[in-house]
Amino acid sequence: EVQLVESGGDSVQAGGSLRLSCVISKMTVNRYCSGWFRQSPGKEREEVATISSNATTHYANSEKGRFTISQDDEENTLYLQMNDLKPEDTATYYCADADYHAAWRPSCTSEDAYNYWGQGTQVTVS
Repeated sequence: EVQLVESGGDSVQAGGSLRLSCVISKMTVNRYCSGWFRQSPGKEREEVATISSNATTHYANSEKGRFTISQDDEENTLYLQMNDLKPEDTATYYCADADYHAAWRPSCTSEDAYNYWGQGTQVTVS
C-alpha cells in the first residue's frame, strides 16, 4: 500500500508564494505519473500540475508560469512551487500517484489515472 502525506499548505496574501510537498511512501517500477489536484468548496476537483515518470510535465492553463511541479526520486517526494498566488487559488490541494500495471492507463492529466491520493493540504489566499 502506498501512502501520500502532503504538507506546506498555509494562509498567505495575494502575490505570495508557497511550496507544497508530498512524501510518497514507496515507488515501484509500475509508477507512471504523479500530480497535484485541487478542490474548492462547491467545485469539482481539478488538475493543477502533473509529472510523468520520464519527467514530462503538464499544467492547467491558469497555473502556467506561476506554478512548478518537480520530484525528487531519491527522497520519494513530489513538490509544487506556487508563486504569485491569487485568491482563486484557494483550495484543498491533493497529491496523487499512479502506480499500477495495466494494459491501458489514462492520461496523467486525468484523475482516473491515479490510484493513490493524499489527505489534502489547505491553501488560503486573501
